[in-house]
Amino acid sequence: MFDGFLALQKTCEQCALDYDFADSADGPAVFIMFIVGFVVVGLAMWVEFTFMPPIWLHLVMWFSLTIALALVLARPLKGVMIALQYHHRAEEGRREK
Repeated sequence: MFDGFLALQKTCEQCALDYDFADSADGPAVFIMFIVGFVVVGLAMWVEFTFMPPIWLHLVMWFSLTIALALVLARPLKGVMIALQYHHRAEEGRREK
Protein backbone atom coordinates (compact mmCIF):
# COMPACT_ATOMS: atom_id res chain seq x y z
CA MET A 1 0.00 0.00 0.00
CA PHE A 2 2.76 2.43 0.90
CA ASP A 3 5.62 3.65 -1.25
CA GLY A 4 7.95 5.12 1.35
CA PHE A 5 6.90 6.11 4.85
CA LEU A 6 3.50 7.71 4.11
CA ALA A 7 3.29 8.08 0.33
CA LEU A 8 0.84 5.77 -1.42
CA GLN A 9 1.61 3.62 -4.41
CA LYS A 10 -0.40 4.18 -7.59
CA THR A 11 -1.97 0.71 -7.43
CA CYS A 12 -2.00 -2.30 -5.15
CA GLU A 13 0.64 -4.88 -6.00
CA GLN A 14 -1.66 -7.79 -5.12
CA CYS A 15 -5.05 -6.87 -6.59
CA ALA A 16 -4.28 -3.86 -8.86
CA LEU A 17 -6.67 -1.59 -6.92
CA ASP A 18 -6.21 2.00 -8.04
CA TYR A 19 -5.52 4.27 -5.04
CA ASP A 20 -6.71 7.47 -6.76
CA PHE A 21 -9.81 7.46 -4.53
CA ALA A 22 -7.69 7.56 -1.37
CA ASP A 23 -7.32 10.90 0.36
CA SER A 24 -6.85 10.54 4.10
CA ALA A 25 -6.25 14.31 4.45
CA ASP A 26 -5.81 15.34 8.11
CA GLY A 27 -7.79 12.45 9.58
CA PRO A 28 -4.82 10.42 10.82
CA ALA A 29 -3.14 13.54 12.24
CA VAL A 30 -6.21 14.39 14.31
CA PHE A 31 -6.40 10.90 15.78
CA ILE A 32 -2.66 10.91 16.45
CA MET A 33 -2.96 14.21 18.33
CA PHE A 34 -5.83 12.90 20.46
CA ILE A 35 -4.20 9.55 21.25
CA VAL A 36 -0.67 10.84 21.86
CA GLY A 37 -1.94 13.83 23.81
CA PHE A 38 -4.04 11.66 26.09
CA VAL A 39 -1.19 9.21 26.75
CA VAL A 40 1.59 11.77 27.19
CA VAL A 41 -0.37 14.22 29.35
CA GLY A 42 -1.69 11.40 31.53
CA LEU A 43 1.74 9.91 32.03
CA ALA A 44 3.36 13.31 32.59
CA MET A 45 0.86 14.14 35.31
CA TRP A 46 1.29 10.76 36.97
CA VAL A 47 5.11 11.05 36.90
CA GLU A 48 5.00 14.62 38.22
CA PHE A 49 2.75 13.84 41.16
CA THR A 50 4.46 10.54 41.98
CA PHE A 51 8.18 11.28 41.52
CA MET A 52 8.48 15.09 41.06
CA PRO A 53 11.43 14.99 38.62
CA PRO A 54 13.17 18.17 37.43
CA ILE A 55 11.68 20.00 34.44
CA TRP A 56 14.55 19.08 32.10
CA LEU A 57 13.77 15.39 32.67
CA HIS A 58 10.12 16.02 31.83
CA LEU A 59 11.15 17.71 28.59
CA VAL A 60 13.46 14.90 27.55
CA MET A 61 11.03 12.11 28.42
CA TRP A 62 7.83 13.54 26.99
CA PHE A 63 9.28 15.13 23.87
CA SER A 64 10.91 11.86 22.84
CA LEU A 65 7.80 9.82 23.72
CA THR A 66 5.60 12.21 21.74
CA ILE A 67 7.78 11.94 18.63
CA ALA A 68 8.08 8.15 18.92
CA LEU A 69 4.34 7.58 19.37
CA ALA A 70 3.45 9.93 16.53
CA LEU A 71 5.81 8.15 14.14
CA VAL A 72 4.63 4.70 15.22
CA LEU A 73 0.94 5.60 14.80
CA ALA A 74 1.15 7.59 11.56
CA ARG A 75 1.36 4.74 9.08
CA PRO A 76 -1.24 2.39 10.64
CA LEU A 77 -3.77 5.18 11.12
CA LYS A 78 -3.34 6.38 7.53
CA GLY A 79 -3.89 2.80 6.36
CA VAL A 80 -7.03 2.51 8.49
CA MET A 81 -8.43 5.78 7.12
CA ILE A 82 -7.87 4.64 3.53
CA ALA A 83 -9.38 1.22 4.27
CA LEU A 84 -12.46 2.91 5.76
CA GLN A 85 -12.79 5.14 2.70
CA TYR A 86 -12.70 2.07 0.47
CA HIS A 87 -15.11 0.07 2.65
CA HIS A 88 -17.70 2.85 2.84
CA ARG A 89 -17.16 4.00 -0.78
CA ALA A 90 -16.42 7.52 0.44
CA GLU A 91 -16.30 10.18 -2.22
CA GLU A 92 -15.79 13.89 -2.46
CA GLY A 93 -18.88 15.86 -1.47
CA ARG A 94 -21.02 17.16 -4.31
CA ARG A 95 -24.06 19.40 -4.53
CA GLU A 96 -27.15 17.98 -6.13
CA LYS A 97 -28.88 20.21 -8.67
